[in-house]
Amino acid sequence: MRTQKIIIALSSCLQGQEVRFDSSHKHNRYITDTLGEYFDFKSFCPEVAIGMGIPRPPIRLVKAGDQIRVRGVKDPEQDVTDELKAYAQQVADDLADVSGYIFKSRSPSCGMERVKVYSEKGHPLENSPGIYAAGIMQAHPSMPVEEEGRLMDSHLRENFIERVYIYHRWQQYQNDNFTTSSLVDFHTRHKFIIQAHNETIYRQLGRMVAAAGKSQLADTANEYIVLLMKALKKLATNKTHTNVLQHIMGFLKENMPAEDKQELLEVIDDYRLEKLPLIVPITLMKHYLRKHPNDYISSQYYLDPHPKELMLRNTL
Repeated sequence: MRTQKIIIALSSCLQGQEVRFDSSHKHNRYITDTLGEYFDFKSFCPEVAIGMGIPRPPIRLVKAGDQIRVRGVKDPEQDVTDELKAYAQQVADDLADVSGYIFKSRSPSCGMERVKVYSEKGHPLENSPGIYAAGIMQAHPSMPVEEEGRLMDSHLRENFIERVYIYHRWQQYQNDNFTTSSLVDFHTRHKFIIQAHNETIYRQLGRMVAAAGKSQLADTANEYIVLLMKALKKLATNKTHTNVLQHIMGFLKENMPAEDKQELLEVIDDYRLEKLPLIVPITLMKHYLRKHPNDYISSQYYLDPHPKELMLRNTL
């Protein structure tokens, strides 16, 4: 039986709702059909929510002095900046049960990044997040966020979904009588994942957890999750995964026959050389773990960070 689905916030148009300025949608079937098997969605369209209507005149980001405003393309007197900021704050206060957010790319309200900013005369100047998205990200700096277009990149897709599952587990720990022991357990079970992303921050987090009993737990927990999610934003590489796989092998090799060690080393090296996808050494590692059980390795989320049906580790 599948466990309760994780809740993800989503731009309404990506779910197929006809809420865009021209009454269209941007339905993304990977999100609704594939991710929808594992996630439930809370959808938001800030432009509709602030009363702009469907259809509506298009808007864009405009640099006015040292501020970025949201103004009408055809009617520069139209300015909905403050309304979008206020709605972002309203939504941000209602995301306690949400473990990630997928925004519509290039939207002046919902774009996560690279939204064009124009001069008051209509010339493109720079890029910025959309005003609403910026408010959400500022209010929830640790929450995983992504744009639908970037999810088509296999590495960015895996990174986002991995972060969502880890953030969701963190929320569950927080809701379950969180203690110093909880923090230690959470960190211990995610060690190899963190190490695969950022060795430097991995060491910082280790020192933070070791000293957790010497300061206010709430402060330490807040610092921990901010630093953890920063580490996880850095994409893991074949080299860093190889280091982790070799580290895990170190816990198992004493009980492994020489021919099994050689086979595993060869598969890990083929992965390092980009001849095999990550799922191959992971699968073989799990096979040997069943033959030579190790409680510490079995407790690690690294070998099963997300549902295998998503096939996130199957590409080179």
